[in-house]
Amino acid sequence: MLINAYCTHRNPPSLEFPHELIGSRDLSDPELADHLNGFIGFIMHGGEREMTQTLYHVYRHIERAQNHLSLEVEEAHLDAFAAWAWEANAILFLPDGSVCDPNGNILVSPEDGSSDPEARVPYPDDALDRREAISKDLHDLKLEPYEGLPPVIGENEVDLRSAKEVARRAIALMAVAIRAEGLGSGQPIPVEEIRERLPQAFEVLTPVEQEFMNDDSPDQQSIINHAWRYECLFVLQWALGHFDELHFPSAICDVPEVVGDILNRDREEMIANAKLRPTSEILDEVDLHFRLHWIARQASQDGKPAPAGLDMGVIQERRVALNWLIRFENADWDDVECPT
Repeated sequence: MLINAYCTHRNPPSLEFPHELIGSRDLSDPELADHLNGFIGFIMHGGEREMTQTLYHVYRHIERAQNHLSLEVEEAHLDAFAAWAWEANAILFLPDGSVCDPNGNILVSPEDGSSDPEARVPYPDDALDRREAISKDLHDLKLEPYEGLPPVIGENEVDLRSAKEVARRAIALMAVAIRAEGLGSGQPIPVEEIRERLPQAFEVLTPVEQEFMNDDSPDQQSIINHAWRYECLFVLQWALGHFDELHFPSAICDVPEVVGDILNRDREEMIANAKLRPTSEILDEVDLHFRLHWIARQASQDGKPAPAGLDMGVIQERRVALNWLIRFENADWDDVECPT
């Protein structure tokens, strides 16, 4: 049987069973991204299919796929292949046009997009355990996220930004937030003064940030947007180990403390010696804020105040930073999205 396997695992386990490998590629192949986009179009039938929970999970899986293997496997070895596919976190595309889980249960029927009741989209064990643990913690706080929300990315899938890149981004956020705060208070700080104090920031400004810094009179919304970047900065400082914890997102960060942490450091040394905290801790916060964001948005849609004092603005900014950290959808800073 010819099988195409789409693995989210960065480094899939070796193929320890009889097979004929037809082809293999990873994200270093520039054509894989276009292929994956085409595959998403296929499962969504050109956008004509109504999004279901299973389709959403499959969509996200394909979006995260990092390896594509095409191989021939005889029926006698399909059980061994299935074990490999679960470990590789792979979904399968079969010659009849069906998209299946590693056991061959149909996730997306080529006829109508339906799925078998027993079909299961694969997720890494640590991602499933993380979802269960955080959902329990939220339940204990009387916060109930939608049970159908998927786990977030697992440790064997994620490719975190480098510590040095995170440190540079933190300094850039400091620069734009300081300017926004000054403009918002009616006491603007000259951009050249910020450049003199934080020269590293201007080496990595994004196009949107560059425009903001170059604009002598940015509009009010732009000022507000960049002032909120203190919350993103706080997350990156936490990720770098500058702060021990992220407090529950019911209040903004301590801005003077956040500012002082950067200004009181040798920024070149900060970049050179940057280290990220353990990946598992970062992913815990990614999962937590994903579920809190859903809870807060759902309350807003229902016309109710967010429970437990959740601050939607704080959660949104934290998710921008966290999703950038984990390269969600491989988006650059200006293009990071935070779907729920």
